[in-house]
Amino acid sequence: MARVIESRKAAAVNPLKMSQPLGAAYAFMGVGSCMPLMHGSQGCTSFGVVLLVRHFKEAIPLQTTAMNEATTVMGGFDNIEKALLNIRQRAQPAIIGLCSTGLTETRGDDVEGHLKLIRQRHPELADTAVVVVSTPDYVGAFQDGWARAVTALVSQLPEAQAEKRERQVNLLPGCHLSPGDIDELRELIEAFGLQPVFVPDVSGSLDGHIPEQWLGTTLGGTTLADIRSLGAATHTLAFGEQMREAAEALQARTGVPFTLFDRLTGLTATDAFVAKLSELSGREAPPRIRRQRSQLVDAMLDAHFHTGQVRVALAAEPDLLWAAGSCLAEMGMELAVAVTTTKSPLLERLPLAEVVIGDLEDFEQSAQAAGAQLLMTHSHGRQAAERLGLPLFRIGIPMFDRVGNAHICHVGYRGTRRFVCDVANLMIEQIPHHGPDDWPLPAASVAAATVPAVATLPAVIPRMSAASA
Repeated sequence: MARVIESRKAAAVNPLKMSQPLGAAYAFMGVGSCMPLMHGSQGCTSFGVVLLVRHFKEAIPLQTTAMNEATTVMGGFDNIEKALLNIRQRAQPAIIGLCSTGLTETRGDDVEGHLKLIRQRHPELADTAVVVVSTPDYVGAFQDGWARAVTALVSQLPEAQAEKRERQVNLLPGCHLSPGDIDELRELIEAFGLQPVFVPDVSGSLDGHIPEQWLGTTLGGTTLADIRSLGAATHTLAFGEQMREAAEALQARTGVPFTLFDRLTGLTATDAFVAKLSELSGREAPPRIRRQRSQLVDAMLDAHFHTGQVRVALAAEPDLLWAAGSCLAEMGMELAVAVTTTKSPLLERLPLAEVVIGDLEDFEQSAQAAGAQLLMTHSHGRQAAERLGLPLFRIGIPMFDRVGNAHICHVGYRGTRRFVCDVANLMIEQIPHHGPDDWPLPAASVAAATVPAVATLPAVIPRMSAASA
Protein backbone atom coordinates (compact mmCIF):
# COMPACT_ATOMS: atom_id res chain seq x y z
CA MET A 1 0.00 0.00 0.00
CA ALA A 2 1.39 3.38 -1.03
CA ARG A 3 1.80 6.24 1.43
CA VAL A 4 0.28 9.50 0.12
CA ILE A 5 2.39 12.61 0.79
CA GLU A 6 1.19 16.15 0.11
CA SER A 7 3.89 18.64 -0.87
CA ARG A 8 4.13 21.58 1.55
CA LYS A 9 6.20 23.92 -0.61
CA ALA A 10 5.31 27.62 -0.49
CA ALA A 11 4.88 27.73 -4.27
CA ALA A 12 4.41 25.28 -7.13
CA VAL A 13 7.36 25.04 -9.53
CA ASN A 14 6.31 24.06 -13.06
CA PRO A 15 2.77 23.06 -11.94
CA LEU A 16 1.43 19.67 -12.84
CA LYS A 17 -2.21 20.35 -12.07
CA MET A 18 -4.85 22.47 -13.79
CA SER A 19 -7.76 24.21 -12.11
CA GLN A 20 -11.26 23.03 -11.21
CA PRO A 21 -13.05 25.66 -13.37
CA LEU A 22 -11.15 24.48 -16.43
CA GLY A 23 -12.10 20.86 -15.73
CA ALA A 24 -15.75 21.85 -15.36
CA ALA A 25 -15.68 23.91 -18.57
CA TYR A 26 -14.12 20.95 -20.40
CA ALA A 27 -16.98 18.73 -19.21
CA PHE A 28 -19.57 21.20 -20.50
CA MET A 29 -17.82 21.09 -23.89
CA GLY A 30 -19.04 17.51 -24.19
CA VAL A 31 -22.66 18.68 -24.10
CA GLY A 32 -24.39 19.58 -27.38
CA SER A 33 -25.29 23.21 -28.11
CA CYS A 34 -23.66 24.31 -24.87
CA MET A 35 -21.79 27.45 -23.87
CA PRO A 36 -19.46 27.09 -20.86
CA LEU A 37 -19.34 30.33 -18.85
CA MET A 38 -16.71 31.12 -16.21
CA HIS A 39 -17.84 33.49 -13.47
CA GLY A 40 -14.61 35.37 -12.86
CA SER A 41 -12.05 37.63 -14.45
CA GLN A 42 -11.17 37.59 -18.14
CA GLY A 43 -7.75 36.15 -17.40
CA CYS A 44 -9.22 32.95 -15.93
CA THR A 45 -11.10 32.26 -19.14
CA SER A 46 -8.30 33.35 -21.49
CA PHE A 47 -5.87 30.90 -19.90
CA GLY A 48 -8.33 28.02 -20.28
CA VAL A 49 -9.07 28.85 -23.92
CA VAL A 50 -5.38 28.99 -24.81
CA LEU A 51 -4.60 25.69 -23.08
CA LEU A 52 -7.44 23.76 -24.75
CA VAL A 53 -6.84 25.33 -28.17
CA ARG A 54 -3.18 24.28 -28.03
CA HIS A 55 -4.13 20.73 -27.05
CA PHE A 56 -7.00 20.09 -29.46
CA LYS A 57 -6.03 22.54 -32.24
CA GLU A 58 -9.73 23.48 -32.41
CA ALA A 59 -11.90 26.53 -31.73
CA ILE A 60 -13.01 26.45 -28.10
CA PRO A 61 -16.33 28.06 -27.06
CA LEU A 62 -15.79 29.58 -23.62
CA GLN A 63 -17.22 32.82 -22.23
CA THR A 64 -16.64 34.93 -19.12
CA THR A 65 -18.62 37.23 -16.84
CA ALA A 66 -15.57 39.57 -16.98
CA MET A 67 -15.41 40.53 -13.32
CA ASN A 68 -13.18 43.53 -12.46
CA GLU A 69 -12.12 45.24 -9.24
CA ALA A 70 -15.40 47.11 -8.74
CA THR A 71 -17.74 44.22 -9.51
CA THR A 72 -15.68 41.90 -7.34
CA VAL A 73 -16.29 44.19 -4.36
CA MET A 74 -19.92 45.03 -5.15
CA GLY A 75 -20.99 41.56 -6.33
CA GLY A 76 -21.40 39.83 -9.68
CA PHE A 77 -25.18 39.89 -10.14
CA ASP A 78 -25.12 42.39 -13.01
CA ASN A 79 -22.25 40.60 -14.75
CA ILE A 80 -24.03 37.24 -14.64
CA GLU A 81 -27.24 38.80 -15.89
CA LYS A 82 -25.56 40.55 -18.83
CA ALA A 83 -23.53 37.44 -19.73
CA LEU A 84 -26.59 35.16 -19.78
CA LEU A 85 -28.63 37.59 -21.88
CA ASN A 86 -25.79 38.21 -24.37
CA ILE A 87 -25.09 34.50 -24.77
CA ARG A 88 -28.80 33.71 -25.15
CA GLN A 89 -29.20 36.42 -27.83
CA ARG A 90 -26.06 35.77 -29.87
CA ALA A 91 -25.32 32.02 -29.57
CA GLN A 92 -28.77 30.67 -28.63
CA PRO A 93 -27.42 27.64 -26.76
CA ALA A 94 -29.59 24.90 -25.31
CA ILE A 95 -27.47 24.83 -22.14
CA ILE A 96 -25.20 27.31 -20.39
CA GLY A 97 -22.72 25.79 -17.96
CA LEU A 98 -21.86 28.37 -15.30
CA CYS A 99 -18.61 27.63 -13.43
CA SER A 100 -17.41 29.71 -10.50
CA THR A 101 -13.75 30.63 -10.00
CA GLY A 102 -11.53 31.42 -7.04
CA LEU A 103 -12.26 35.13 -7.38
CA THR A 104 -16.03 34.89 -6.98
CA GLU A 105 -15.88 31.97 -4.53
CA THR A 106 -13.63 34.01 -2.23
CA ARG A 107 -16.10 36.90 -2.30
CA GLY A 108 -18.98 34.49 -1.74
CA ASP A 109 -21.34 35.27 -4.63
CA ASP A 110 -24.70 33.56 -4.23
CA VAL A 111 -24.86 32.40 -7.84
CA GLU A 112 -27.90 30.16 -7.32
CA GLY A 113 -29.81 33.06 -5.78
CA HIS A 114 -28.70 35.41 -8.56
CA LEU A 115 -29.94 32.93 -11.16
CA LYS A 116 -33.43 32.71 -9.60
CA LEU A 117 -33.79 36.49 -9.65
CA ILE A 118 -32.48 36.73 -13.21
CA ARG A 119 -35.00 34.14 -14.44
CA GLN A 120 -37.82 36.04 -12.77
CA ARG A 121 -36.77 39.26 -14.49
CA HIS A 122 -36.15 37.68 -17.90
CA PRO A 123 -38.70 35.04 -18.96
CA GLU A 124 -36.95 34.83 -22.35
CA LEU A 125 -34.34 32.65 -20.61
CA ALA A 126 -36.97 29.96 -19.95
CA ASP A 127 -35.91 27.95 -23.03
CA THR A 128 -32.26 27.87 -21.93
CA ALA A 129 -31.07 25.42 -19.26
CA VAL A 130 -28.47 26.90 -16.91
CA VAL A 131 -26.39 24.46 -14.86
CA VAL A 132 -24.42 26.02 -12.00
CA VAL A 133 -21.36 24.31 -10.52
CA SER A 134 -19.13 25.50 -7.68
CA THR A 135 -15.48 25.13 -8.71
CA PRO A 136 -13.08 27.26 -6.64
CA ASP A 137 -9.65 26.98 -8.22
CA TYR A 138 -7.74 27.28 -4.94
CA VAL A 139 -8.69 23.70 -4.01
CA GLY A 140 -8.93 20.48 -6.00
CA ALA A 141 -7.73 19.97 -9.55
CA PHE A 142 -8.87 19.39 -13.13
CA GLN A 143 -10.60 16.05 -12.54
CA ASP A 144 -12.43 17.44 -9.49
CA GLY A 145 -13.94 20.21 -11.62
CA TRP A 146 -14.96 17.73 -14.31
CA ALA A 147 -16.56 15.47 -11.69
CA ARG A 148 -18.48 18.35 -10.12
CA ALA A 149 -19.80 19.51 -13.50
CA VAL A 150 -21.01 16.03 -14.45
CA THR A 151 -22.60 15.61 -11.02
CA ALA A 152 -24.43 18.92 -11.52
CA LEU A 153 -25.66 17.83 -14.96
CA VAL A 154 -27.06 14.50 -13.82
CA SER A 155 -28.48 15.96 -10.60
CA GLN A 156 -30.43 18.78 -12.24
CA LEU A 157 -31.47 17.80 -15.77
CA PRO A 158 -32.66 14.15 -16.06
CA GLU A 159 -36.37 13.42 -15.75
CA ALA A 160 -37.03 11.55 -12.55
CA GLN A 161 -39.73 9.38 -14.18
CA ALA A 162 -38.63 8.43 -17.69
CA GLU A 163 -40.07 5.65 -19.84
CA LYS A 164 -37.66 2.75 -19.83
CA ARG A 165 -35.68 1.78 -22.94
CA GLU A 166 -34.54 -1.83 -22.79
CA ARG A 167 -31.20 -1.41 -24.59
CA GLN A 168 -30.13 2.05 -23.33
CA VAL A 169 -27.04 2.23 -21.14
CA ASN A 170 -25.71 5.44 -19.54
CA LEU A 171 -21.97 6.09 -19.61
CA LEU A 172 -20.23 8.57 -17.30
CA PRO A 173 -16.62 8.93 -18.54
CA GLY A 174 -13.91 10.63 -16.50
CA CYS A 175 -11.82 13.51 -17.83
CA HIS A 176 -8.87 11.15 -18.38
CA LEU A 177 -10.70 9.56 -21.33
CA SER A 178 -9.96 11.24 -24.66
CA PRO A 179 -12.42 11.63 -27.54
CA GLY A 180 -10.69 8.64 -29.13
CA ASP A 181 -11.22 6.60 -25.96
CA ILE A 182 -14.93 7.38 -25.98
CA ASP A 183 -15.21 6.40 -29.65
CA GLU A 184 -13.61 3.05 -28.82
CA LEU A 185 -15.98 2.49 -25.91
CA ARG A 186 -18.97 3.33 -28.06
CA GLU A 187 -17.91 0.75 -30.64
CA LEU A 188 -17.44 -1.90 -27.95
CA ILE A 189 -20.83 -1.21 -26.39
CA GLU A 190 -22.69 -1.15 -29.71
CA ALA A 191 -21.07 -4.49 -30.62
CA PHE A 192 -23.28 -6.00 -27.91
CA GLY A 193 -26.44 -4.39 -29.30
CA LEU A 194 -26.65 -1.77 -26.55
CA GLN A 195 -27.45 1.93 -27.07
CA PRO A 196 -24.93 4.10 -25.19
CA VAL A 197 -25.58 7.64 -23.95
CA PHE A 198 -22.37 9.35 -22.82
CA VAL A 199 -22.51 12.29 -20.41
CA PRO A 200 -20.49 14.20 -21.37
CA ASP A 201 -19.41 13.18 -24.86
CA VAL A 202 -16.32 15.10 -25.99
CA SER A 203 -15.96 12.67 -28.90
CA GLY A 204 -18.83 14.48 -30.59
CA SER A 205 -17.48 18.00 -30.07
CA LEU A 206 -13.69 17.81 -29.83
CA ASP A 207 -12.83 14.95 -32.17
CA GLY A 208 -11.27 17.22 -34.80
CA HIS A 209 -14.05 17.32 -37.38
CA ILE A 210 -14.94 20.25 -39.65
CA PRO A 211 -18.61 21.22 -39.25
CA GLU A 212 -20.83 22.03 -42.20
CA GLN A 213 -21.64 25.42 -40.70
CA TRP A 214 -20.11 27.60 -38.01
CA LEU A 215 -21.72 27.54 -34.57
CA GLY A 216 -21.01 29.77 -31.60
CA THR A 217 -21.58 26.89 -29.19
CA THR A 218 -20.15 23.37 -28.93
CA LEU A 219 -20.13 21.50 -32.24
CA GLY A 220 -21.56 18.26 -30.92
CA GLY A 221 -21.84 16.15 -27.80
CA THR A 222 -24.68 14.82 -25.68
CA THR A 223 -27.94 16.62 -26.42
CA LEU A 224 -30.18 18.08 -23.74
CA ALA A 225 -32.87 15.57 -24.74
CA ASP A 226 -30.44 12.68 -24.19
CA ILE A 227 -29.49 13.99 -20.76
CA ARG A 228 -33.15 14.30 -19.80
CA SER A 229 -33.65 10.66 -20.87
CA LEU A 230 -30.94 9.20 -18.61
CA GLY A 231 -33.64 7.79 -16.34
CA ALA A 232 -34.82 5.55 -19.19
CA ALA A 233 -31.65 3.45 -19.09
CA THR A 234 -31.41 0.00 -17.56
CA HIS A 235 -27.92 0.58 -16.14
CA THR A 236 -25.19 3.20 -15.74
CA LEU A 237 -21.48 2.51 -16.30
CA ALA A 238 -19.08 4.99 -14.71
CA PHE A 239 -15.39 5.15 -15.64
CA GLY A 240 -12.90 6.43 -13.09
CA GLU A 241 -13.18 6.91 -9.33
CA GLN A 242 -13.92 10.60 -9.99
CA MET A 243 -17.30 9.55 -11.43
CA ARG A 244 -18.56 7.75 -8.32
CA GLU A 245 -20.37 10.81 -6.91
CA ALA A 246 -22.03 11.52 -10.28
CA ALA A 247 -23.17 7.91 -10.62
CA GLU A 248 -24.61 7.98 -7.10
CA ALA A 249 -26.38 11.29 -7.81
CA LEU A 250 -27.91 9.89 -11.02
CA GLN A 251 -29.06 6.77 -9.19
CA ALA A 252 -30.64 8.88 -6.45
CA ARG A 253 -32.52 10.99 -9.02
CA THR A 254 -33.62 8.28 -11.46
CA GLY A 255 -33.23 4.94 -9.67
CA VAL A 256 -30.90 3.60 -12.37
CA PRO A 257 -28.24 1.30 -10.80
CA PHE A 258 -24.59 1.74 -11.68
CA THR A 259 -21.31 -0.12 -11.95
CA LEU A 260 -18.02 1.75 -11.61
CA PHE A 261 -14.82 0.71 -13.40
CA ASP A 262 -11.71 2.34 -11.95
CA ARG A 263 -9.84 1.81 -15.23
CA LEU A 264 -10.27 0.49 -18.76
CA THR A 265 -6.60 0.23 -19.75
CA GLY A 266 -5.19 -3.26 -19.37
CA LEU A 267 -6.19 -6.85 -20.08
CA THR A 268 -7.90 -7.64 -16.79
CA ALA A 269 -9.71 -4.29 -16.72
CA THR A 270 -11.08 -4.72 -20.24
CA ASP A 271 -12.06 -8.33 -19.53
CA ALA A 272 -14.21 -7.12 -16.63
CA PHE A 273 -15.82 -4.45 -18.80
CA VAL A 274 -16.59 -6.87 -21.64
CA ALA A 275 -18.03 -9.37 -19.17
CA LYS A 276 -20.35 -6.66 -17.82
CA LEU A 277 -21.49 -5.75 -21.34
CA SER A 278 -22.26 -9.42 -21.98
CA GLU A 279 -24.27 -9.57 -18.76
CA LEU A 280 -26.26 -6.42 -19.58
CA SER A 281 -26.97 -7.43 -23.18
CA GLY A 282 -27.48 -11.15 -22.69
CA ARG A 283 -25.10 -11.75 -25.60
CA GLU A 284 -21.75 -13.46 -25.80
CA ALA A 285 -18.69 -11.60 -27.02
CA PRO A 286 -18.61 -11.19 -30.83
CA PRO A 287 -15.73 -12.85 -32.72
CA ARG A 288 -13.99 -9.56 -33.51
CA ILE A 289 -13.90 -8.62 -29.82
CA ARG A 290 -12.38 -11.99 -28.96
CA ARG A 291 -9.82 -11.52 -31.73
CA GLN A 292 -8.90 -8.07 -30.37
CA ARG A 293 -8.26 -9.68 -27.01
CA SER A 294 -6.02 -12.29 -28.59
CA GLN A 295 -4.10 -9.53 -30.39
CA LEU A 296 -3.59 -7.69 -27.10
CA VAL A 297 -2.22 -10.79 -25.37
CA ASP A 298 0.20 -11.32 -28.25
CA ALA A 299 1.29 -7.67 -28.14
CA MET A 300 1.93 -7.93 -24.40
CA LEU A 301 4.07 -11.01 -24.94
CA ASP A 302 6.01 -9.26 -27.71
CA ALA A 303 6.48 -6.05 -25.75
CA HIS A 304 7.41 -7.35 -22.33
CA PHE A 305 11.00 -8.08 -23.43
CA HIS A 306 11.44 -4.33 -23.85
CA THR A 307 9.45 -3.17 -20.82
CA GLY A 308 10.38 -5.66 -18.10
CA GLN A 309 12.08 -4.08 -15.06
CA VAL A 310 12.13 -0.60 -16.62
CA ARG A 311 11.82 2.06 -13.90
CA VAL A 312 9.06 4.55 -14.72
CA ALA A 313 8.32 7.99 -13.27
CA LEU A 314 4.66 8.89 -13.82
CA ALA A 315 2.87 12.20 -13.18
CA ALA A 316 -0.83 12.64 -13.96
CA GLU A 317 -4.32 13.19 -12.57
CA PRO A 318 -5.24 10.39 -10.11
CA ASP A 319 -7.50 8.33 -12.39
CA LEU A 320 -5.06 8.54 -15.29
CA LEU A 321 -2.16 7.77 -12.94
CA TRP A 322 -4.00 4.66 -11.71
CA ALA A 323 -4.96 3.45 -15.20
CA ALA A 324 -1.52 3.91 -16.76
CA GLY A 325 0.45 2.82 -13.70
CA SER A 326 -1.54 -0.37 -13.21
CA CYS A 327 -1.17 -1.33 -16.87
CA LEU A 328 2.58 -0.66 -16.79
CA ALA A 329 2.90 -2.84 -13.69
CA GLU A 330 1.09 -5.64 -15.55
CA MET A 331 3.78 -5.30 -18.22
CA GLY A 332 6.53 -5.92 -15.68
CA MET A 333 7.61 -2.29 -15.40
CA GLU A 334 8.48 -0.82 -12.01
CA LEU A 335 6.57 2.28 -10.95
CA ALA A 336 9.45 4.12 -9.27
CA VAL A 337 7.87 7.59 -8.94
CA ALA A 338 4.23 8.70 -8.87
CA VAL A 339 3.20 12.36 -8.62
CA THR A 340 -0.40 13.53 -8.86
CA THR A 341 -2.61 16.59 -8.45
CA THR A 342 -5.35 15.84 -5.92
CA LYS A 343 -6.56 13.25 -3.42
CA SER A 344 -8.15 9.96 -4.47
CA PRO A 345 -8.76 6.61 -2.75
CA LEU A 346 -6.96 4.93 -5.65
CA LEU A 347 -3.58 6.42 -4.73
CA GLU A 348 -2.98 4.11 -1.77
CA ARG A 349 -3.48 1.08 -4.02
CA LEU A 350 -0.65 1.95 -6.42
CA PRO A 351 2.27 -0.52 -6.44
CA LEU A 352 5.03 1.67 -4.95
CA ALA A 353 6.13 3.05 -1.59
CA GLU A 354 4.76 6.58 -1.81
CA VAL A 355 2.69 8.89 -3.99
CA VAL A 356 3.32 12.65 -3.91
CA ILE A 357 0.61 15.26 -4.44
CA GLY A 358 2.88 17.90 -5.90
CA ASP A 359 4.32 19.53 -9.01
CA LEU A 360 6.75 18.75 -11.80
CA GLU A 361 9.73 19.87 -9.72
CA ASP A 362 8.88 17.09 -7.26
CA PHE A 363 8.51 14.79 -10.26
CA GLU A 364 11.91 15.67 -11.72
CA GLN A 365 13.82 15.46 -8.44
CA SER A 366 12.20 12.16 -7.47
CA ALA A 367 12.82 10.65 -10.92
CA GLN A 368 16.50 11.53 -10.71
CA ALA A 369 16.85 10.16 -7.18
CA ALA A 370 15.03 6.93 -8.06
CA GLY A 371 17.06 6.26 -11.20
CA ALA A 372 14.05 6.34 -13.48
CA GLN A 373 14.57 5.24 -17.09
CA LEU A 374 11.32 6.60 -18.54
CA LEU A 375 9.27 9.71 -17.78
CA MET A 376 5.53 9.76 -18.41
CA THR A 377 3.48 12.96 -18.10
CA HIS A 378 2.01 15.76 -20.24
CA SER A 379 3.98 18.18 -22.40
CA HIS A 380 5.09 20.36 -19.48
CA GLY A 381 7.43 17.51 -18.54
CA ARG A 382 9.59 18.01 -21.62
CA GLN A 383 12.08 20.28 -19.83
CA ALA A 384 12.64 17.69 -17.11
CA ALA A 385 13.19 15.02 -19.78
CA GLU A 386 15.78 17.21 -21.50
CA ARG A 387 17.64 17.98 -18.27
CA LEU A 388 17.68 14.34 -17.15
CA GLY A 389 18.38 12.96 -20.62
CA LEU A 390 15.44 10.54 -20.41
CA PRO A 391 12.70 9.64 -22.91
CA LEU A 392 9.31 11.25 -22.33
CA PHE A 393 6.05 9.44 -23.08
CA ARG A 394 3.37 12.13 -23.30
CA ILE A 395 0.07 11.36 -21.64
CA GLY A 396 -2.90 13.43 -20.51
CA ILE A 397 -3.73 17.12 -21.03
CA PRO A 398 -2.09 19.32 -22.27
CA MET A 399 -0.05 17.98 -25.17
CA PHE A 400 0.60 21.14 -27.15
CA ASP A 401 3.69 19.88 -29.00
CA ARG A 402 1.89 17.02 -30.75
CA VAL A 403 -1.05 16.81 -33.19
CA GLY A 404 -3.88 14.28 -33.24
CA ASN A 405 -4.35 14.33 -29.46
CA ALA A 406 -8.11 13.92 -29.79
CA HIS A 407 -7.61 10.55 -31.49
CA ILE A 408 -5.33 8.97 -28.89
CA CYS A 409 -6.91 5.76 -27.59
CA HIS A 410 -5.59 3.81 -24.60
CA VAL A 411 -8.72 1.91 -23.50
CA GLY A 412 -10.20 -1.43 -24.44
CA TYR A 413 -8.26 -4.23 -26.08
CA ARG A 414 -7.19 -2.14 -29.09
CA GLY A 415 -6.34 0.95 -27.06
CA THR A 416 -4.30 -1.04 -24.53
CA ARG A 417 -2.49 -2.77 -27.40
CA ARG A 418 -1.55 0.63 -28.85
CA PHE A 419 -0.40 1.88 -25.44
CA VAL A 420 1.74 -1.19 -24.80
CA CYS A 421 3.34 -1.08 -28.25
CA ASP A 422 4.05 2.66 -28.09
CA VAL A 423 5.78 2.35 -24.71
CA ALA A 424 7.83 -0.65 -25.89
CA ASN A 425 8.81 1.12 -29.12
CA LEU A 426 9.97 4.15 -27.15
CA MET A 427 12.25 1.91 -25.08
CA ILE A 428 13.55 0.20 -28.22
CA GLU A 429 14.55 3.63 -29.56
CA GLN A 430 16.72 4.09 -26.49
CA ILE A 431 18.37 0.67 -26.98
CA PRO A 432 18.33 0.08 -30.77
CA HIS A 433 20.28 -3.18 -30.71
CA HIS A 434 18.49 -5.12 -28.07
CA GLY A 435 20.46 -7.86 -26.39
CA PRO A 436 21.61 -9.08 -22.96
CA ASP A 437 24.48 -6.59 -22.83
CA ASP A 438 22.27 -3.61 -23.67
CA TRP A 439 19.68 -3.99 -20.96
CA PRO A 440 19.94 -3.14 -17.25
CA LEU A 441 19.25 -6.80 -16.40
CA PRO A 442 20.03 -10.02 -18.28
CA ALA A 443 17.32 -10.87 -20.79
CA ALA A 444 16.63 -14.19 -19.07
CA SER A 445 15.87 -12.55 -15.74
CA VAL A 446 13.63 -9.97 -17.41
CA ALA A 447 11.63 -12.71 -19.12
CA ALA A 448 11.40 -14.69 -15.91
CA ALA A 449 10.16 -11.64 -14.02
CA THR A 450 7.52 -10.57 -16.47
CA VAL A 451 6.08 -13.61 -18.26
CA PRO A 452 4.13 -14.82 -15.20
CA ALA A 453 2.51 -11.40 -14.85
CA VAL A 454 1.00 -11.88 -18.30
CA ALA A 455 0.38 -15.60 -18.13
CA THR A 456 -1.58 -15.45 -14.87
CA LEU A 457 -4.03 -12.76 -16.01
CA PRO A 458 -7.64 -13.97 -16.14
CA ALA A 459 -8.55 -15.13 -19.62
CA VAL A 460 -12.25 -15.62 -19.12
CA ILE A 461 -14.66 -13.66 -21.26
CA PRO A 462 -18.02 -14.93 -22.54
CA ARG A 463 -17.71 -17.35 -25.41
CA MET A 464 -19.44 -16.72 -28.72
CA SER A 465 -22.12 -19.05 -30.01
CA ALA A 466 -23.19 -19.59 -33.60
CA ALA A 467 -26.53 -17.91 -32.89
CA SER A 468 -24.93 -14.67 -31.69
CA ALA A 469 -22.61 -14.61 -34.70
